[in-house]
Amino acid sequence: MSATTAKHISECFIKPKYEVEEAKKPYYLAPMDLTMFCVHYIQKGLLFTKPSQFNGQPYSTQNLLESLKDSLSLTLVHFYPLAGRLVTQVDEDQHQCLIFVDCNKGPGAKLIHATLDMTVSDILSPTDVPLVVQSFFDHDRAVNHDGHNESLLTIQVTELVDGIFIGCSMNHALGDGTSYWLFWNMWSEIHQSKHKELVPVSRMPVLERWFPKGYGPTLYLPYVHPDEFVTRHEAPRLRERIFHFSPKSMARLKEKANEENIGNNISTISSFKALSALCWRTIVRANGLSRDQVTNCRLATNNRHRLDPPLSPEYFGNCISAMATPTTVGELLDNNLGWAAALLHQSVLNHSDKVVRDFVNKWLQAPYVYPMGMFDSSSVMMGSSPRFDMYGNEFGLGKAIALRSGYANKFVGKVTSYEGYEGGGSVDLEICLPPDSMKALESDEEFMSAVSSPSIDNVTI
Repeated sequence: MSATTAKHISECFIKPKYEVEEAKKPYYLAPMDLTMFCVHYIQKGLLFTKPSQFNGQPYSTQNLLESLKDSLSLTLVHFYPLAGRLVTQVDEDQHQCLIFVDCNKGPGAKLIHATLDMTVSDILSPTDVPLVVQSFFDHDRAVNHDGHNESLLTIQVTELVDGIFIGCSMNHALGDGTSYWLFWNMWSEIHQSKHKELVPVSRMPVLERWFPKGYGPTLYLPYVHPDEFVTRHEAPRLRERIFHFSPKSMARLKEKANEENIGNNISTISSFKALSALCWRTIVRANGLSRDQVTNCRLATNNRHRLDPPLSPEYFGNCISAMATPTTVGELLDNNLGWAAALLHQSVLNHSDKVVRDFVNKWLQAPYVYPMGMFDSSSVMMGSSPRFDMYGNEFGLGKAIALRSGYANKFVGKVTSYEGYEGGGSVDLEICLPPDSMKALESDEEFMSAVSSPSIDNVTI
Protein backbone atom coordinates (compact mmCIF):
# COMPACT_ATOMS: atom_id res chain seq x y z
CA MET A 1 0.00 0.00 0.00
CA SER A 2 1.37 3.45 -0.89
CA ALA A 3 1.80 6.22 1.65
CA THR A 4 -1.18 7.99 0.05
CA THR A 5 -4.51 6.34 0.81
CA ALA A 6 -8.13 7.34 0.77
CA LYS A 7 -9.20 8.91 4.08
CA HIS A 8 -12.36 7.53 5.67
CA ILE A 9 -14.79 10.28 6.63
CA SER A 10 -17.73 8.23 7.86
CA GLU A 11 -19.36 4.82 7.70
CA CYS A 12 -22.80 3.44 8.34
CA PHE A 13 -24.65 0.16 7.96
CA ILE A 14 -27.62 -0.51 5.71
CA LYS A 15 -30.36 -3.07 6.28
CA PRO A 16 -33.00 -4.16 3.74
CA LYS A 17 -35.71 -1.52 3.64
CA TYR A 18 -38.45 -4.12 4.05
CA GLU A 19 -38.46 -7.29 6.09
CA VAL A 20 -38.31 -10.46 4.03
CA GLU A 21 -39.84 -13.59 5.57
CA GLU A 22 -37.17 -15.84 4.02
CA ALA A 23 -34.45 -13.82 5.78
CA LYS A 24 -35.56 -15.25 9.13
CA LYS A 25 -34.26 -18.69 8.13
CA PRO A 26 -30.63 -19.89 7.89
CA TYR A 27 -29.26 -19.32 4.38
CA TYR A 28 -27.31 -22.45 3.49
CA LEU A 29 -24.43 -22.56 1.03
CA ALA A 30 -23.91 -24.98 -1.86
CA PRO A 31 -20.74 -26.99 -2.69
CA MET A 32 -19.23 -24.39 -5.01
CA ASP A 33 -19.77 -21.74 -2.31
CA LEU A 34 -18.21 -23.76 0.48
CA THR A 35 -14.94 -24.18 -1.42
CA MET A 36 -14.39 -20.40 -1.38
CA PHE A 37 -13.69 -19.51 2.27
CA CYS A 38 -9.95 -18.84 1.74
CA VAL A 39 -10.45 -16.76 -1.40
CA HIS A 40 -10.52 -12.96 -1.14
CA TYR A 41 -13.67 -10.87 -1.47
CA ILE A 42 -14.57 -9.65 -4.98
CA GLN A 43 -13.42 -6.02 -5.29
CA LYS A 44 -14.40 -4.05 -8.38
CA GLY A 45 -15.39 -0.44 -8.84
CA LEU A 46 -16.40 2.29 -11.27
CA LEU A 47 -14.75 5.69 -11.71
CA PHE A 48 -16.99 8.62 -12.61
CA THR A 49 -16.23 12.25 -13.35
CA LYS A 50 -17.85 14.54 -10.78
CA PRO A 51 -20.93 16.11 -12.38
CA SER A 52 -22.06 19.70 -11.94
CA GLN A 53 -25.65 18.53 -11.36
CA PHE A 54 -27.14 15.63 -9.42
CA ASN A 55 -30.89 14.91 -9.42
CA GLY A 56 -31.57 18.34 -10.93
CA GLN A 57 -29.64 20.22 -8.25
CA PRO A 58 -26.02 21.42 -7.91
CA TYR A 59 -23.86 18.39 -7.17
CA SER A 60 -23.51 17.49 -3.49
CA THR A 61 -21.69 14.42 -2.20
CA GLN A 62 -24.08 14.31 0.73
CA ASN A 63 -27.05 14.11 -1.65
CA LEU A 64 -25.30 11.35 -3.59
CA LEU A 65 -24.63 9.38 -0.42
CA GLU A 66 -28.24 9.66 0.76
CA SER A 67 -29.49 8.56 -2.65
CA LEU A 68 -27.10 5.58 -2.69
CA LYS A 69 -28.13 4.57 0.83
CA ASP A 70 -31.81 4.62 -0.04
CA SER A 71 -31.41 2.62 -3.26
CA LEU A 72 -29.02 0.17 -1.57
CA SER A 73 -31.57 -0.46 1.17
CA LEU A 74 -34.19 -1.26 -1.47
CA THR A 75 -31.78 -3.47 -3.42
CA LEU A 76 -30.95 -5.49 -0.31
CA VAL A 77 -34.59 -6.53 -0.10
CA HIS A 78 -33.84 -8.69 -3.15
CA PHE A 79 -30.30 -9.61 -2.00
CA TYR A 80 -30.98 -9.96 1.72
CA PRO A 81 -28.19 -12.52 2.48
CA LEU A 82 -25.64 -9.76 1.76
CA ALA A 83 -26.89 -7.90 4.84
CA GLY A 84 -26.09 -10.81 7.18
CA ARG A 85 -23.01 -12.55 8.57
CA LEU A 86 -21.51 -16.02 8.41
CA VAL A 87 -22.16 -18.40 11.32
CA THR A 88 -20.44 -21.70 12.17
CA GLN A 89 -21.99 -24.58 14.09
CA VAL A 90 -19.41 -27.15 15.24
CA ASP A 91 -20.01 -30.85 15.79
CA GLU A 92 -16.88 -31.97 17.63
CA ASP A 93 -18.03 -35.60 17.95
CA GLN A 94 -18.18 -35.95 14.15
CA HIS A 95 -15.28 -33.50 13.64
CA GLN A 96 -17.25 -31.35 11.26
CA CYS A 97 -18.81 -27.92 11.00
CA LEU A 98 -21.73 -26.27 9.25
CA ILE A 99 -21.14 -22.74 7.90
CA PHE A 100 -24.13 -20.71 6.72
CA VAL A 101 -25.43 -17.14 6.54
CA ASP A 102 -27.52 -15.70 9.34
CA CYS A 103 -29.30 -13.00 7.36
CA ASN A 104 -30.24 -11.03 10.46
CA LYS A 105 -26.93 -11.21 12.30
CA GLY A 106 -24.81 -8.08 12.38
CA PRO A 107 -25.69 -4.48 11.53
CA GLY A 108 -26.09 -4.99 7.77
CA ALA A 109 -24.11 -4.07 4.68
CA LYS A 110 -21.56 -1.29 5.14
CA LEU A 111 -21.34 2.03 3.31
CA ILE A 112 -18.15 4.09 3.64
CA HIS A 113 -17.58 7.70 2.62
CA ALA A 114 -13.91 8.49 1.91
CA THR A 115 -11.95 11.29 0.28
CA LEU A 116 -8.66 11.54 -1.58
CA ASP A 117 -6.81 14.66 -2.70
CA MET A 118 -6.08 13.32 -6.17
CA THR A 119 -7.62 13.81 -9.59
CA VAL A 120 -9.12 11.38 -12.10
CA SER A 121 -6.02 11.95 -14.22
CA ASP A 122 -3.80 10.92 -11.28
CA ILE A 123 -5.60 7.56 -11.28
CA LEU A 124 -5.76 6.94 -15.03
CA SER A 125 -2.61 8.57 -16.45
CA PRO A 126 0.16 6.41 -14.92
CA THR A 127 1.23 3.38 -16.96
CA ASP A 128 0.57 1.07 -14.01
CA VAL A 129 -2.54 1.12 -11.85
CA PRO A 130 -1.53 3.23 -8.80
CA LEU A 131 -1.39 1.39 -5.48
CA VAL A 132 -3.71 4.01 -3.98
CA VAL A 133 -6.59 2.33 -5.85
CA GLN A 134 -6.39 -0.51 -3.34
CA SER A 135 -7.60 1.92 -0.65
CA PHE A 136 -10.83 2.47 -2.62
CA PHE A 137 -12.16 -0.83 -1.25
CA ASP A 138 -13.09 -2.30 2.10
CA HIS A 139 -11.95 -5.80 3.19
CA ASP A 140 -8.33 -5.29 2.14
CA ARG A 141 -6.67 -8.75 2.24
CA ALA A 142 -9.73 -10.26 3.96
CA VAL A 143 -10.71 -13.81 3.02
CA ASN A 144 -14.33 -14.88 2.78
CA HIS A 145 -14.23 -16.73 6.12
CA ASP A 146 -13.76 -13.29 7.72
CA GLY A 147 -17.43 -12.73 6.91
CA HIS A 148 -18.15 -14.13 10.37
CA ASN A 149 -17.16 -10.73 11.78
CA GLU A 150 -16.94 -8.47 8.73
CA SER A 151 -19.75 -7.22 6.51
CA LEU A 152 -20.55 -9.49 3.56
CA LEU A 153 -20.97 -6.41 1.37
CA THR A 154 -19.38 -2.98 1.55
CA ILE A 155 -19.86 -0.03 -0.76
CA GLN A 156 -17.11 2.61 -0.52
CA VAL A 157 -17.71 6.01 -2.13
CA THR A 158 -14.38 7.81 -2.54
CA GLU A 159 -14.55 11.48 -3.49
CA LEU A 160 -11.66 12.72 -5.63
CA VAL A 161 -10.99 16.34 -6.56
CA ASP A 162 -12.90 15.95 -9.83
CA GLY A 163 -14.32 12.45 -9.63
CA ILE A 164 -16.21 9.81 -7.68
CA PHE A 165 -15.15 6.18 -7.31
CA ILE A 166 -17.77 3.66 -6.20
CA GLY A 167 -16.08 0.47 -5.02
CA CYS A 168 -18.00 -2.67 -4.13
CA SER A 169 -16.51 -5.46 -2.02
CA MET A 170 -18.63 -8.63 -1.85
CA ASN A 171 -17.98 -11.91 -0.07
CA HIS A 172 -17.05 -14.42 -2.79
CA ALA A 173 -18.57 -17.35 -0.85
CA LEU A 174 -21.99 -15.85 -1.56
CA GLY A 175 -21.57 -15.32 -5.28
CA ASP A 176 -19.34 -15.34 -8.35
CA GLY A 177 -18.80 -12.66 -10.98
CA THR A 178 -22.20 -13.28 -12.58
CA SER A 179 -23.88 -12.79 -9.19
CA TYR A 180 -21.70 -9.80 -8.37
CA TRP A 181 -22.59 -7.85 -11.51
CA LEU A 182 -26.24 -8.88 -11.21
CA PHE A 183 -26.21 -7.10 -7.86
CA TRP A 184 -24.60 -4.00 -9.41
CA ASN A 185 -27.07 -4.00 -12.31
CA MET A 186 -30.12 -4.28 -10.05
CA TRP A 187 -28.80 -1.63 -7.67
CA SER A 188 -28.27 0.72 -10.60
CA GLU A 189 -31.72 -0.04 -11.99
CA ILE A 190 -33.40 0.64 -8.64
CA HIS A 191 -31.37 3.83 -8.18
CA GLN A 192 -32.32 5.12 -11.61
CA SER A 193 -36.02 4.43 -10.97
CA LYS A 194 -35.97 7.13 -8.26
CA HIS A 195 -39.02 5.46 -6.67
CA LYS A 196 -39.43 5.69 -2.93
CA GLU A 197 -41.38 2.44 -2.75
CA LEU A 198 -40.13 -1.05 -3.52
CA VAL A 199 -39.78 -1.23 -7.30
CA PRO A 200 -39.84 -4.36 -9.47
CA VAL A 201 -36.52 -5.29 -11.03
CA SER A 202 -36.06 -6.66 -14.53
CA ARG A 203 -33.84 -9.59 -13.48
CA MET A 204 -34.90 -10.95 -10.11
CA PRO A 205 -32.06 -12.90 -8.44
CA VAL A 206 -32.70 -16.61 -7.81
CA LEU A 207 -31.52 -17.07 -4.22
CA GLU A 208 -32.42 -20.75 -3.83
CA ARG A 209 -29.16 -22.69 -3.83
CA TRP A 210 -28.50 -25.58 -6.22
CA PHE A 211 -27.71 -28.98 -4.72
CA PRO A 212 -27.39 -32.33 -6.53
CA LYS A 213 -30.36 -34.62 -5.96
CA GLY A 214 -30.23 -36.22 -2.53
CA TYR A 215 -27.99 -33.54 -0.99
CA GLY A 216 -28.49 -30.29 0.90
CA PRO A 217 -29.43 -27.92 2.15
CA THR A 218 -27.00 -28.61 5.03
CA LEU A 219 -23.50 -29.65 3.96
CA TYR A 220 -20.74 -30.14 6.52
CA LEU A 221 -17.03 -29.43 6.19
CA PRO A 222 -14.57 -31.83 7.91
CA TYR A 223 -13.16 -29.21 10.29
CA VAL A 224 -13.86 -27.96 13.80
CA HIS A 225 -11.46 -25.01 13.91
CA PRO A 226 -10.58 -22.33 11.31
CA ASP A 227 -6.86 -23.11 11.77
CA GLU A 228 -7.50 -26.43 10.04
CA PHE A 229 -8.46 -24.84 6.73
CA VAL A 230 -8.21 -21.03 6.66
CA THR A 231 -5.09 -19.90 4.81
CA ARG A 232 -4.11 -16.42 3.70
CA HIS A 233 -2.33 -15.25 0.58
CA GLU A 234 0.11 -12.38 0.29
CA ALA A 235 0.91 -11.56 -3.32
CA PRO A 236 4.54 -11.06 -4.37
CA ARG A 237 5.57 -7.69 -5.73
CA LEU A 238 3.50 -7.19 -8.88
CA ARG A 239 3.01 -4.61 -11.54
CA GLU A 240 -0.61 -4.19 -12.55
CA ARG A 241 -1.43 -2.66 -15.90
CA ILE A 242 -4.53 -2.21 -18.08
CA PHE A 243 -4.28 -3.11 -21.78
CA HIS A 244 -7.03 -2.15 -24.23
CA PHE A 245 -8.21 -4.17 -27.22
CA SER A 246 -10.55 -2.37 -29.62
CA PRO A 247 -13.35 -4.10 -31.54
CA LYS A 248 -11.11 -4.09 -34.64
CA SER A 249 -8.22 -5.64 -32.71
CA MET A 250 -10.50 -8.35 -31.29
CA ALA A 251 -11.83 -9.08 -34.78
CA ARG A 252 -8.28 -9.38 -36.15
CA LEU A 253 -7.30 -11.82 -33.38
CA LYS A 254 -10.38 -13.95 -34.10
CA GLU A 255 -9.66 -13.94 -37.83
CA LYS A 256 -6.01 -14.88 -37.27
CA ALA A 257 -6.84 -17.76 -34.91
CA ASN A 258 -9.43 -19.17 -37.32
CA GLU A 259 -7.23 -18.78 -40.40
CA GLU A 260 -4.50 -20.75 -38.64
CA ASN A 261 -7.00 -23.56 -37.99
CA ILE A 262 -8.43 -23.95 -41.50
CA GLY A 263 -8.74 -27.66 -42.26
CA ASN A 264 -8.74 -28.73 -38.62
CA ASN A 265 -12.49 -29.36 -38.66
CA ILE A 266 -13.28 -27.24 -35.61
CA SER A 267 -16.10 -24.76 -35.24
CA THR A 268 -15.38 -21.05 -35.13
CA ILE A 269 -12.99 -19.91 -32.42
CA SER A 270 -14.34 -16.90 -30.55
CA SER A 271 -12.49 -13.61 -30.24
CA PHE A 272 -12.15 -14.06 -26.47
CA LYS A 273 -10.57 -17.51 -26.81
CA ALA A 274 -8.14 -15.99 -29.31
CA LEU A 275 -7.35 -13.19 -26.84
CA SER A 276 -6.89 -15.71 -24.02
CA ALA A 277 -4.50 -17.72 -26.18
CA LEU A 278 -2.53 -14.55 -26.91
CA CYS A 279 -2.25 -13.80 -23.17
CA TRP A 280 -1.24 -17.37 -22.41
CA ARG A 281 1.56 -17.44 -24.98
CA THR A 282 2.80 -13.95 -24.12
CA ILE A 283 2.80 -14.32 -20.34
CA VAL A 284 4.52 -17.72 -20.48
CA ARG A 285 7.14 -16.21 -22.77
CA ALA A 286 7.56 -13.17 -20.50
CA ASN A 287 8.03 -15.39 -17.44
CA GLY A 288 10.95 -17.19 -19.13
CA LEU A 289 9.80 -20.70 -18.20
CA SER A 290 11.69 -23.85 -19.17
CA ARG A 291 10.41 -25.73 -22.22
CA ASP A 292 9.50 -28.88 -20.34
CA GLN A 293 7.46 -27.01 -17.73
CA VAL A 294 3.72 -27.81 -17.74
CA THR A 295 1.58 -24.70 -18.08
CA ASN A 296 -2.18 -24.25 -17.86
CA CYS A 297 -4.50 -21.58 -19.15
CA ARG A 298 -7.44 -21.45 -16.76
CA LEU A 299 -10.68 -19.82 -17.85
CA ALA A 300 -13.29 -18.73 -15.30
CA THR A 301 -16.22 -20.66 -16.77
CA ASN A 302 -19.90 -20.10 -16.01
CA ASN A 303 -21.59 -23.46 -15.36
CA ARG A 304 -25.19 -22.26 -15.17
CA HIS A 305 -26.09 -23.03 -18.78
CA ARG A 306 -23.91 -26.14 -18.89
CA LEU A 307 -25.95 -28.00 -16.28
CA ASP A 308 -28.85 -30.13 -17.50
CA PRO A 309 -31.39 -28.85 -16.72
CA PRO A 310 -29.68 -25.45 -16.77
CA LEU A 311 -29.76 -23.00 -13.89
CA SER A 312 -31.27 -19.57 -14.35
CA PRO A 313 -28.84 -16.88 -15.59
CA GLU A 314 -29.95 -15.00 -12.46
CA TYR A 315 -28.88 -17.83 -10.11
CA PHE A 316 -27.23 -15.99 -7.21
CA GLY A 317 -24.31 -18.02 -5.89
CA ASN A 318 -21.10 -19.60 -7.12
CA CYS A 319 -21.50 -21.69 -10.24
CA ILE A 320 -18.10 -21.45 -11.91
CA SER A 321 -15.06 -23.57 -12.70
CA ALA A 322 -11.46 -22.54 -13.25
CA MET A 323 -11.35 -24.71 -16.36
CA ALA A 324 -7.73 -25.77 -17.01
CA THR A 325 -6.12 -26.47 -20.38
CA PRO A 326 -2.62 -27.98 -20.01
CA THR A 327 0.36 -28.23 -22.35
CA THR A 328 4.11 -27.75 -22.09
CA VAL A 329 5.85 -24.42 -22.53
CA GLY A 330 7.73 -25.82 -25.53
CA GLU A 331 4.55 -26.93 -27.31
CA LEU A 332 2.77 -23.66 -26.55
CA LEU A 333 5.56 -21.49 -27.94
CA ASP A 334 6.55 -23.72 -30.88
CA ASN A 335 3.00 -23.63 -32.23
CA ASN A 336 1.00 -20.59 -33.32
CA LEU A 337 -1.82 -18.53 -31.84
CA GLY A 338 -4.48 -20.59 -33.59
CA TRP A 339 -3.12 -23.83 -32.15
CA ALA A 340 -3.34 -22.48 -28.59
CA ALA A 341 -6.80 -21.01 -29.22
CA ALA A 342 -7.97 -24.37 -30.58
CA LEU A 343 -6.82 -26.08 -27.37
CA LEU A 344 -8.92 -23.64 -25.32
CA HIS A 345 -11.83 -24.04 -27.72
CA GLN A 346 -11.82 -27.81 -27.30
CA SER A 347 -11.64 -27.53 -23.51
CA VAL A 348 -14.72 -25.33 -23.52
CA LEU A 349 -16.59 -27.80 -25.76
CA ASN A 350 -15.67 -30.64 -23.39
CA HIS A 351 -16.83 -28.76 -20.29
CA SER A 352 -20.22 -30.44 -20.02
CA ASP A 353 -22.94 -31.18 -17.48
CA LYS A 354 -21.13 -34.44 -16.70
CA VAL A 355 -17.83 -32.66 -15.99
CA VAL A 356 -19.51 -30.20 -13.62
CA ARG A 357 -21.51 -32.89 -11.82
CA ASP A 358 -18.50 -35.18 -11.54
CA PHE A 359 -16.59 -32.39 -9.80
CA VAL A 360 -19.47 -31.68 -7.39
CA ASN A 361 -20.07 -35.36 -6.63
CA LYS A 362 -16.37 -35.94 -5.97
CA TRP A 363 -16.34 -32.92 -3.64
CA LEU A 364 -19.38 -34.22 -1.76
CA GLN A 365 -17.50 -37.45 -1.00
CA ALA A 366 -14.49 -35.51 0.38
CA PRO A 367 -15.33 -31.84 1.03
CA TYR A 368 -12.51 -29.29 1.13
CA VAL A 369 -11.78 -25.58 0.87
CA TYR A 370 -9.58 -24.18 -1.89
CA PRO A 371 -6.23 -22.88 -0.59
CA MET A 372 -5.64 -19.33 -1.75
CA GLY A 373 -2.23 -20.21 -3.21
CA MET A 374 -3.66 -22.86 -5.53
CA PHE A 375 -2.64 -21.05 -8.73
CA ASP A 376 0.92 -21.73 -9.88
CA SER A 377 3.16 -19.06 -11.40
CA SER A 378 3.75 -21.13 -14.55
CA SER A 379 0.12 -20.73 -15.61
CA VAL A 380 -2.34 -18.01 -16.59
CA MET A 381 -5.75 -17.41 -15.01
CA MET A 382 -8.33 -15.53 -17.08
CA GLY A 383 -10.85 -14.14 -14.60
CA SER A 384 -14.08 -12.14 -14.88
CA SER A 385 -15.75 -11.63 -18.29
CA PRO A 386 -16.17 -8.79 -20.80
CA ARG A 387 -19.77 -10.00 -21.21
CA PHE A 388 -20.78 -8.59 -17.82
CA ASP A 389 -22.73 -5.33 -18.01
CA MET A 390 -20.31 -3.04 -16.19
CA TYR A 391 -20.64 0.36 -17.84
CA GLY A 392 -24.44 0.18 -17.79
CA ASN A 393 -24.34 0.93 -14.06
CA GLU A 394 -25.19 4.60 -13.58
CA PHE A 395 -26.06 6.38 -10.35
CA GLY A 396 -27.00 9.86 -11.50
CA LEU A 397 -23.34 10.46 -12.37
CA GLY A 398 -23.49 9.59 -16.06
CA LYS A 399 -21.54 6.73 -17.60
CA ALA A 400 -18.43 5.61 -15.73
CA ILE A 401 -15.12 6.32 -17.48
CA ALA A 402 -13.07 3.40 -16.13
CA LEU A 403 -13.14 0.17 -14.12
CA ARG A 404 -10.58 -0.72 -11.49
CA SER A 405 -10.16 -3.46 -8.86
CA GLY A 406 -8.61 -3.80 -5.42
CA TYR A 407 -5.88 -6.00 -3.95
CA ALA A 408 -8.03 -9.11 -3.93
CA ASN A 409 -7.23 -12.35 -5.76
CA LYS A 410 -4.10 -11.17 -7.56
CA PHE A 411 -1.05 -13.29 -8.27
CA VAL A 412 1.50 -13.93 -11.01
CA GLY A 413 -0.32 -14.49 -14.29
CA LYS A 414 -3.75 -13.25 -13.16
CA VAL A 415 -5.63 -11.58 -16.00
CA THR A 416 -8.97 -9.88 -15.32
CA SER A 417 -11.15 -9.02 -18.31
CA TYR A 418 -13.55 -6.09 -18.48
CA GLU A 419 -15.78 -4.77 -21.21
CA GLY A 420 -14.12 -1.83 -22.98
CA TYR A 421 -15.46 1.66 -22.47
CA GLU A 422 -16.69 2.03 -26.05
CA GLY A 423 -18.46 -1.36 -26.08
CA GLY A 424 -18.86 -3.08 -29.43
CA GLY A 425 -16.87 -6.12 -28.33
CA SER A 426 -13.90 -4.15 -27.03
CA VAL A 427 -12.04 -5.59 -24.03
CA ASP A 428 -9.79 -4.21 -21.30
CA LEU A 429 -7.39 -6.63 -19.63
CA GLU A 430 -5.89 -6.06 -16.19
CA ILE A 431 -2.66 -8.08 -16.12
CA CYS A 432 -0.60 -8.79 -12.98
CA LEU A 433 3.06 -9.78 -13.37
CA PRO A 434 6.38 -9.37 -11.55
CA PRO A 435 8.25 -6.24 -12.73
CA ASP A 436 10.75 -8.08 -14.95
CA SER A 437 8.01 -10.15 -16.59
CA MET A 438 5.86 -7.08 -17.22
CA LYS A 439 8.82 -5.35 -18.85
CA ALA A 440 9.26 -8.37 -21.14
CA LEU A 441 5.53 -8.37 -21.97
CA GLU A 442 5.70 -4.67 -22.86
CA SER A 443 8.43 -5.53 -25.37
CA ASP A 444 6.60 -8.55 -26.84
CA GLU A 445 5.84 -7.77 -30.48
CA GLU A 446 3.04 -10.34 -30.84
CA PHE A 447 1.20 -8.96 -27.83
CA MET A 448 1.78 -5.24 -28.23
CA SER A 449 0.83 -5.29 -31.93
CA ALA A 450 -2.65 -6.39 -30.83
CA VAL A 451 -3.00 -3.75 -28.10
CA SER A 452 -5.01 -0.64 -29.01
CA SER A 453 -4.79 2.91 -27.73
CA PRO A 454 -6.84 3.23 -24.53
CA SER A 455 -10.47 4.01 -25.26
CA ILE A 456 -10.43 6.42 -22.32
CA ASP A 457 -8.26 8.78 -24.41
CA ASN A 458 -11.48 9.75 -26.16
CA VAL A 459 -13.19 10.72 -22.90
CA THR A 460 -13.06 14.30 -21.71
CA ILE A 461 -11.62 14.37 -18.19
